[in-house]
Parts: sequence; structure tokens; C-alpha cells
Amino acid sequence: MVNRVPAALLRHTVTVEPYIGDSAYGPRYGPPATVRALVYARPRIVRAADGRQLVASASVIAEPGLDCPPGSRITLPSGRTASALTVADHTAPGLPVPSCTEVMCD
Repeated sequence: MVNRVPAALLRHTVTVEPYIGDSAYGPRYGPPATVRALVYARPRIVRAADGRQLVASASVIAEPGLDCPPGSRITLPSGRTASALTVADHTAPGLPVPSCTEVMCD
């Protein structure tokens, strides 16, 4: 039974700086973490938590449990810095499909 996305599929490396809140000087981020991921650059329409429809330019698939709340800063393999628009944890307990975290980026 597969319970995590296979490491062999995570062909890219991204850097995630988790959003931790706003300050008087702008957004604050936690320490950067470099993680293996699969990055798919293709425009898609996503719905944010507040109901707005946004256009995501890339999706990042990583191992489950990635610390990346919406608003986090992500450096993609191309070197471009993007913001996390939506984050989804995909699980299917008892089924032979991999668990993963999917992040849609602007």
C-alpha cells in the first residue's frame, strides 16, 4: 500500500518560507526550508478560502505535512518567487493512493 507520494516523483527543489503573520512592516515569514517537490507550471483557476477566484501559475506537490500556509513565500526551481494561494492536504486512508500536499502558487 502506498501512503506517501514516492520520492522518485519529487524531481524539483523549492524553498518555502512559511507565512506567520503581518507586522507593522509587512508580512512575516518563518525560516526557509528546502523541500523536494514536483512543480507543474500551468495556469489554473483556483478558489481562495474567502471565495475569490484567482489564477494560479504553478502547482507544487510535496510530501504530506508541508508547513506552507496560504501567503507563504515559495522560490520555484526557475528562481521565481511566488506566494501560496491555496494549500490542500490530500489523503485517502486505506486506499492505495499517495498522500501529499498540493500548493497552488500565483
